[in-house]
Amino acid sequence: MKGNTDGKKSLFAGKLFATKVKSANVKAPELLFGYFLGPFGALLASGIFTSFLNRYWTDVLFVGYKDATGALPAAINTFLTLLPMLSAILIIAGNLVVGQLIERTKTRGGKARPWILLSSVLLAVACILLFVVPVGDGVNTPVTTMVLTAIAYNLYYSVAYPMYNTANSTLIPLSTRNSSQRGLLASFSNFAHLGVMGAGGMVFPMVVSWFLGGWETPNRTAWTVAFIAIGVITFLFIILQYYFTRERVTEETYGVVSADKKNISVKKQLKAVGTDAFWWIIIAFYLVFQFAGSLKNMSVTYFCSNQFAESVFGEDLAMSIINILGAVPMAVAMAFIWPLSRKFGKRTVVVAGLVIGAAGGVLAGCFPDNFYVVCVGVALKSFGSSPACYMILAMIADVLDHIEAKHGFRCDGLTMSIYSSIMAASGPLALGIFNAISDSGSNSAMVTVSYIWIETVVYGICAVLLIFFGVEKFLKKDRERILERQKSEAEAAGLEWIAPEERLKAEQELAEAGAEAARIDELKARCEKRGLDFDAEEEKYQAKIEAKRAKKEKRK
Repeated sequence: MKGNTDGKKSLFAGKLFATKVKSANVKAPELLFGYFLGPFGALLASGIFTSFLNRYWTDVLFVGYKDATGALPAAINTFLTLLPMLSAILIIAGNLVVGQLIERTKTRGGKARPWILLSSVLLAVACILLFVVPVGDGVNTPVTTMVLTAIAYNLYYSVAYPMYNTANSTLIPLSTRNSSQRGLLASFSNFAHLGVMGAGGMVFPMVVSWFLGGWETPNRTAWTVAFIAIGVITFLFIILQYYFTRERVTEETYGVVSADKKNISVKKQLKAVGTDAFWWIIIAFYLVFQFAGSLKNMSVTYFCSNQFAESVFGEDLAMSIINILGAVPMAVAMAFIWPLSRKFGKRTVVVAGLVIGAAGGVLAGCFPDNFYVVCVGVALKSFGSSPACYMILAMIADVLDHIEAKHGFRCDGLTMSIYSSIMAASGPLALGIFNAISDSGSNSAMVTVSYIWIETVVYGICAVLLIFFGVEKFLKKDRERILERQKSEAEAAGLEWIAPEERLKAEQELAEAGAEAARIDELKARCEKRGLDFDAEEEKYQAKIEAKRAKKEKRK
């Protein structure tokens, strides 16, 4: 996957694999296709798996092995318990390996985007294999079923998913140096993550009921067809994301800085990040924040069963309402988190949100048996956690710029592989801890602690941590140091150095000139074909453009 910077022909230099993003600044198509729709389609299967993969295993895949009471054999129960826990080791290893592969990739298309492209095939195939691998007769071959399930599970979560998710997470720091635009990209990317969780938790149950035979009489063939379709969607949307993303930061040094510059060793990268206080703060923040969120998500069904099964709402309706209250405030918050972060800074907005979230948690925790109070508390918690969810990648990107300014090299691959490892491993680890402290959900008091209090306390801890997270005040000076170093390296190598902003602007102007020339040629061809007057049609077009420009200026 390594490219070159010496002018030799590159796979990513041709039109087939060239990015469709030509603008020096982040614009609507990049936001919509590259950071929302692309990740949404890519992670759709993962969002469904989070809520329903275990249910598929117990009620579809292994249903033929249940006894008269509906219980699975002890061996299968043990397998389903150990598989995600032990696989966490391989998942972490997969993320770390991919991170280093990204760090050592040098192509005209960037260092993360080529892995996005490769993952389009692997992620789609792995998604399908989880549901179409041969599983014996479903009655007499449990060992075969378990072995093949373990292989398919790890192909998805330890190979394909790390390849996509680490590369996808790395795109944010590499997309642009503009901190404000990075915050917007991070918001859209995380909104896609939340969207797939919503699709998995709120929409897919209807698909199961209407098209897959329900849980009482599941249709194995329908499940297979459904995930072949989801696999195809995964492939197409990742391709869409690849074409509508661009690594402007990577492009700053491609063909400018000497191609002989050696790869930075893992040891040197670890020393760089390990001696930076801001890096430790943001990683510690994300670690406890993500773990607490995973613990909350797997506790909700037990909490609703314990507290509201006998209420007028019932367990299922209560859980649906609470899930909606957990999703809607986050969706609403997206509209103003980015502008507030631009005005007051990311740290200030995130800390304010965490304080609101902690207050909501205290409210719900003090009255866990009052459905209405819990609903208000959950809504406040969700609303308060929104800035942290949306801004985390942008905050990490600021830290990576700061480290680059200090040490002269970037640690995107290493950092984002650690970030992805935390994201991937927190679920299995939280599941094991939840079962340990709550007796697999039978201890009502500890279920409430898992669902409400642990995350509430974590919000307070995270708010305190961020008091010391002052990286934003260094960003302007960091940018100046990075540009000075790039200029010195280019001059030492005997290369012409052009400021990245100027180079990107020139590329954009060239692309726009080419697009304008193509438009004129198309208009001339259409006029000749239809017998129209070219000058008159061109005048109409220019009048329309001028009207749009005037309308835009009036709005300003």
